[in-house]
Amino acid sequence: MEGRGEHGSDSRRVERAHAKLNFGLRVLGRRADGYHLIESFFVPIDLADEVRIEIEPADEPRVTLESEIAPDASGVVDFPSGADNLALRAGEAFLRASGRSLRVSLSLVKRIPVAAGLGGGSSDAGAVLRALDALVPGALGRRRLAALALSLGADVPFFLASRPALVEGIGERITPIGGLPELGLVLANPGESLSTAQVFGALDARPPALTPAESGSTLRSLSDWMAVDPEDSVNQSLRLAEVLENDLEGAARELCPAIGEIQRRLAESGAWAVGMSGSGATSFGVFATQSEANSAIKQLALRGDGWARLAGTLPDR
Repeated sequence: MEGRGEHGSDSRRVERAHAKLNFGLRVLGRRADGYHLIESFFVPIDLADEVRIEIEPADEPRVTLESEIAPDASGVVDFPSGADNLALRAGEAFLRASGRSLRVSLSLVKRIPVAAGLGGGSSDAGAVLRALDALVPGALGRRRLAALALSLGADVPFFLASRPALVEGIGERITPIGGLPELGLVLANPGESLSTAQVFGALDARPPALTPAESGSTLRSLSDWMAVDPEDSVNQSLRLAEVLENDLEGAARELCPAIGEIQRRLAESGAWAVGMSGSGATSFGVFATQSEANSAIKQLALRGDGWARLAGTLPDR
């Protein structure tokens, strides 16, 4: 359950909570309880929040949170800092589930914009859970920790390890995928927030709302793309475009038409392929190298509160 970039002692730990991109997202159905069944390739990227966790014995369990926006952050205007903050809720849930009487002090430095399809809040929660799992070994165990993560949000189980993975069901079925190449990325957002519930609601209102089920289609597209010769840029682009299909994109564009304009600009800047992450409103262009991404971002001229930033996929480990 180790995360990337973590270090600490017996009572404190520092974790990097990485953002993710969805390389494609299919919506395959909806359960009776309202949860949607999905299939998506989750890819962690080098954009990350920082979470510091310190524990000490206490008469009564308590979790406190201090938070700030990093000076180098792009697009982070505001984020939940009280009871709605997922990092705080993760700490409280861990103490309840484990029955441990501890004071947990959290310090959060935000770089990942909220309501942007990048999983920032879920990643913070995952970082807190894996830190507490390391600081209080054996308190819950792997299965109970995974169940606790899922109770906090559908994306949180992925962030317990934060490695490239095919994610299925409502987020609980996670299959690690190795061999992802290091790619240059340009993230771009019109400066508008889209909630997941809002976009899924718009999807459900569109006939037909669901993608015809084709078992394993995302994995097949992914395998086809990763098998292409890296020197074959034309075939790379075509295969990657198939991988990046997102069933939520149409609904998100209805709510935020600026997504379409940003994607057009990313394509014109030379991206191999362009996708939308999660429920939006962040789109991304995939480039063969970081230098090509560097050149492309200079061509983007976003209006108002729109933002763009460079990113990269994380190397396999």
